[in-house]
Formats: sequence, C-alpha cells, structure tokens
Amino acid sequence: MYYPEELIEEIRIQNDIVDVISTYVQLNKKGNTYFGLCPFHNEKTPSFSVSSDKQMYYCFGCGAGGNVYTFIMEYENYSFIEAVKHLADRVHITLPTVKMSDEAKQKMDFKHQLIEINKVAARYFYYQLKSDKGKTVNEYLIKRGISEEIQKKFGLGYSNIYRNDLYKYLSERYSKKVISESGLVIQEKNTPGDFYDRFWNRLMFPIFDVHNRVIGFGGRVLGNFTPKYLNSPETKLFDKRRNLYGLNLARTSREDYIIIVEGYMDVISLYQSGITNVVASLGTAFTVEQGALLKRYTDNVIISYDSDGAGKKATHRAIPILKSAGLSVRVLRIEKYKDPDEFIKNEGKEAFNNLIEKAISGVMFEVEELEIKYNLNDPDSRTKFHNEVADKLLVIESELERDNYLEAIAKKYNTKKTLLEKLVIEKGKNKGIVTSRQNVVITNKEKTKNSEDGIILAQMSILTLVANSYDIYLAVRKHLDTKEFLDELYRKVAKEVYKAYEDNRKVECAVIINKFMELEEQNKVARIFNKKISFENKLQLERIINDSIKLLKGAYIDTKSRTINNTNDLQKLILAKRELQELHISLKDG
Repeated sequence: MYYPEELIEEIRIQNDIVDVISTYVQLNKKGNTYFGLCPFHNEKTPSFSVSSDKQMYYCFGCGAGGNVYTFIMEYENYSFIEAVKHLADRVHITLPTVKMSDEAKQKMDFKHQLIEINKVAARYFYYQLKSDKGKTVNEYLIKRGISEEIQKKFGLGYSNIYRNDLYKYLSERYSKKVISESGLVIQEKNTPGDFYDRFWNRLMFPIFDVHNRVIGFGGRVLGNFTPKYLNSPETKLFDKRRNLYGLNLARTSREDYIIIVEGYMDVISLYQSGITNVVASLGTAFTVEQGALLKRYTDNVIISYDSDGAGKKATHRAIPILKSAGLSVRVLRIEKYKDPDEFIKNEGKEAFNNLIEKAISGVMFEVEELEIKYNLNDPDSRTKFHNEVADKLLVIESELERDNYLEAIAKKYNTKKTLLEKLVIEKGKNKGIVTSRQNVVITNKEKTKNSEDGIILAQMSILTLVANSYDIYLAVRKHLDTKEFLDELYRKVAKEVYKAYEDNRKVECAVIINKFMELEEQNKVARIFNKKISFENKLQLERIINDSIKLLKGAYIDTKSRTINNTNDLQKLILAKRELQELHISLKDG
C-alpha cells in the first residue's frame, strides 16, 4: 500500500460516508439508516442504504457495497490510490510524498504522460477543425446537422492532410517512447526512429473513459479511401474490448435503459436530439467485457444496430453476451432507414421514442429472424422452424421465462404450446442439459459447481455470524481456525475479525474493507457484513453453524489430503474426517 494504514483510516474517519454520498445521491433518513436510489443500477424503489453507524453503504438490489473509499472507486471509476487522494483533498489532508520504487514511479509517470498526450492531441485536433484547414470537415458536420455545441461536447476534431503534422507537434513536448506508445503514430518502415501520424485527413472522435479522460481516438475518412473508420490500437490506456463510446455521458442519464448503436455518429445524433442514454462499441463485435461494463450502470439494454445484414448479424452475436451479463435485452427495428442517425434526422425524437416503445425482446427478435428463413406454409419447412425455435428456448435458464416465451411463440405462430414444450424437453434430454420438470438431472459439472457454491456460502455465513456476535465467535473459534477458510479473501477477513475480538476491539466493517484495494474485493467483503441469515430459533442457528463448519473443515481436509505423501499424515486426516461427523457446537460453548 502506498500510504500508512493509520493515514488511510484517518482520511476515512474524516470523510463521513453520509456526507460524501449525499453529494451524489439524494438520501432520506429512516431510523438510523439513510436510503436512496442506487447510483450503480437503475431502480424506481430505493434499495440503496447508507449506515452512519457502520460507515458503510449497501444496495439490496444489485449487491454493491463497501465503505467511503469503495463508493468513490465505484462511482468515479478511480483506483484505490486515486480515491485516497480525492478524499484527502476533500478534507484538506496533505498526503506525504510516497516512497516508491523507481520502477513503480516510472510506470505511474508514464501512465500520466499517456493521459496527458491524448488530451493534448484531442485539443490539437479540435484546433485543426476550427482552423482554415478544417473548413471542409466543418462544413461536412454542419451538413450532417451537428451543432457547434455538440461538436465541443464530444470534442470532435480534424487530423489534417499532412501525414506527420501531429508527430512534429508532439515531438516538441514528449519523448519518442511516450509518443510511440500513445498509439497516435506509426513507425516508418525504412527509417527506424522516425514516425508518421496514424490519423491524417480524418474527422476525429476522441474516446473517453467513464471518468471523461481521453484514452484513444476514432477517425472517419472523408472520401472513398479505406478503411472508412480507424481506431487507436491497444495501448496501456486503451482497451477497446473494455470501453464503450459515449458511456461517460450515458451513465449520468436517469433512464432505466441504455441504447447500444454501431457508430459514433449514431451516438452523437441521438444525443443532440435529447436521447442521452446511448453508447457504441468500438469497431469490434460486442464483447463480454463490454457487457459487464454496462451491467454496472443499468439492468436493461436496447440494441439499435444498422438495419442491414451486418447489423442483424451483430445483433445476434450481442444478445447472448448481454443476457449472460444479467441484462434484459430488447431490440429496436429501424425500417426504411439504414441506421439511427439517418432515422433521427428524418423522423425526429418522438418517432424514435415510438420505436423504443415497440422494441421487442432479444428472444422474439431471434425467432422473427428465423421466420424469414422458412416457408411456414410448407409442413417440412415449418417443422424445421419449430426445431430451431426449440433450440433457442432450450438455453433459457429461467423456467418461468421459458414458459412465457413458449406461450407467446405458440400464440404468434398458431402452434400448440404443449407440443412445442414437449419438443424443448426432448431436445434437452438428448443434449443432457434440460429435462422435464418432474425429473431434474444434475451433471457432474453442476454437482461440482453446487459444491463450490456451498463452500462459498458457508464461509460467508460463518463470517457474517461471527462478525455480528461475540458469543458466536467464542463458540466457533475453538473449532474453526482461520486457515480453514479456503478462499483467500474470506481467510483474510476471518483473521481480521478474530484479531479484533482477541484485542478486545469492536469489529468495524469499514476498517476491514480498508485492507483491500480492489473494488471487486471491497464489494465482496461488504456483502459479508450485509448478508441476512434467517433462523427462527436458537436450534436452527446452531444447525446453520454446525453444517457450515463441518462443510468448511471437510473441504479443508480434502484439499490438504491432495498434497500429502506421508502415510502417517494421511491417517491423521482420515481420523479428523471421521471425528468431524461427531462434531457438535453448542452456543453455550463460549
């Protein structure tokens, strides 16, 4: 960690979590807790809670939670160190000069230079657009109906016709290493050490991360040259698989969905018309990482790709990725126009909103596209259609959702629901992944998954109970050592909880979260302290404790047995496994 733990804790204490979060979220007090609409997923009923006593927040809707550092990291997309600096500035604490290794300092300085060089390049391109050299491009934008205000909002620019103009400009300010790794230039083949501009004679679109930092560029050629669109290459700042164009603006929209389009101009045109919850992928097929990124800001997406064959193909690829990220997917069909940009310019915002109202689910879109392939008046062709529909329904995990689609499809295509359902079940049996409701078959892979889930749940449950009750800690500590938590994060939390009790200190959740620097880890720790364990009486509670500890100790013994070659040690483990069956922990043990 860059700063002493005492300083990290002092900064946290001085930044009251209610005060900090109130600057981002409207909170209403109910008892000792504050509630508001979660800023990390869209909701209409407040499930986002902030505890002044615990100095923690937790959303019962999406599971986001942590202390004040976690909130700033998640909301502002900061690293832990950036969150520390932000909160230190807020309460006027001067951070000490950090002792870093030369290697760490060089890495940090280099990253800052890359951020700066992209910002300088964006300003340079904007200046070129507004100069005489950019007159043609400016006229093109005016013709496309892009206002001066929107040009500035999106930082549009122009890379002029001279192939090394930007390189010359940057050479006066940065080293060749920084320039070459920025992705803004390409090395000359015949003269090593010399570079030329990657982008020239193109309309430029700066690509921002969610914290409004320029991390790369897209360039659209004017004329019949190829490629039509060119993006920055992968750099230490820019990973096109993990970013979305326009998300820095769309994430602040209060709509409960985000629209995904194909192109930069689609985003800009819709934004200018007042539709601000829109993003575009960055010249590649939609990725798993982009799906996960969207899930941070919404539960619902609408795909509005181009209406041509390529657009439909891209839609088919994106639907399962988005659904696997836990997003509800609808598809917007644009008739008569090739893309949202063209539609909005000809029909306007109201007509586009009408299309949104008519957007169909991802599953129904796929079914309707299948319909195009077959002649449903021909029995053989109709049978093939139903077989393909059954394949689509087979991958829907939720039984209720599958049943709803069975009913909707049967009604739309005048088919008996029972026959279609039977076809789905038969296909599932043949593929070994779905059976009838009466006979559920669990594969070995599923058994393993269930076992792993059970161990994770047991670790969480024991930690939740121990952290909230000293009496339970006294009963558990004799039988469960911290080393028997198989998950490294849970093991670390267990050590902190045990140590707090040993030192006669209160278990402070917000302090324990400080031990973790990664956002995902902090969310995971927060879930431990906000988990609700239901039991009706003391007997049920004892059963939960005993079952969880037996499961954990058994898993620990099994894991250890795989690495032992000594017969005596193996015998000891076998004996411990037998004794485990007789283990019973009473809450009177403490």
